[in-house]
Amino acid sequence: MNTPLRARRRPSAGLAAGLAALLFAVGGTLALPPAAAAFDLQGHRGARALAPENTLAGFRRALEVGVHTLEFDLGMSRDGVLVVAHDPRLNPAFTRDAQGRWITEPGAPLSTLTLAEIQSHDVGRLKPDTRYAQAFPRQRAVDGERMPTLDQVFEQVRAWGATGVRFNIETKVTPLQATPTAPPEAFAAAVVEAVRRHGLAARVTVQSFDWRSLQAVQRLAPELGLAALTARQSWLDNVGDPRWTGGLRLADHGGSVPRLVRALGVGTWSPFHGDLTEADLREAQALGLRVLPWTVNDRPTMERLIAWGVDGLITDDPELAREAMAARGRPLPPPFVR
Repeated sequence: MNTPLRARRRPSAGLAAGLAALLFAVGGTLALPPAAAAFDLQGHRGARALAPENTLAGFRRALEVGVHTLEFDLGMSRDGVLVVAHDPRLNPAFTRDAQGRWITEPGAPLSTLTLAEIQSHDVGRLKPDTRYAQAFPRQRAVDGERMPTLDQVFEQVRAWGATGVRFNIETKVTPLQATPTAPPEAFAAAVVEAVRRHGLAARVTVQSFDWRSLQAVQRLAPELGLAALTARQSWLDNVGDPRWTGGLRLADHGGSVPRLVRALGVGTWSPFHGDLTEADLREAQALGLRVLPWTVNDRPTMERLIAWGVDGLITDDPELAREAMAARGRPLPPPFVR
């Protein structure tokens, strides 16, 4: 039986702001736990609106803009290496082979490819005239970018000197197995090993829609922060399906998603922004949860959520989010890389 993690006590706004100011005053060299941050600006897949997603170039761009946290996804290669990738298959919308040709649908599953095979592909440019390219017209191509490993991300961020930035790492596993992925226990063990080996436990949060992987991390590394991702949409509803929630049932918690998340024993709830109501936010925060909605890319929604009092935003466009934060009087994270 799992022992739930204790929810961290939320600091007062004044204390949180003071701690955040201390962090920035020393040049971003201290790492504060999530509960101590006044507001957490997270660059989704780096800075997907501005640079190729889930690449070193994208993470550098996010650090140049200035974020508190780099958010990214992990898959696993056939030879058991954690690679930074959102999709369980190579994505034809931004993937070219070693000869520079766009791959065709459907891309090969990452779990069937070795790391060398995965990294033979170029993921530094959006395929022209696709819906994906139209969605991110400001994204600047960086030809030659490869899917980095988790180790490479940790090492490069350290080399850049961004020793205060945090990492929010999503485990891309699924109970539905439409595309094969690593089992949640093996995936969690690999993530925990890498985080501990790099000495980054104080700066890492692990998040997932598949709460089985969070339960596995909870057992293996209770020192790591955890975030429960949720969506209640036609394209994904993990809240009402106990296969996703590690056996927890919404009905057993009065139909309350915040109470369901609290029962999991994590410290952060990250709902799809279109699902979040102000009442849900208040309930979650009263339960001791931090609330960071995803993926918020338009300024009116950003400003509305900031005005409600969310604990942070996950966004493809940290430049726009910084404008919204400034308009609402939130302190801005400094650029870690210039």
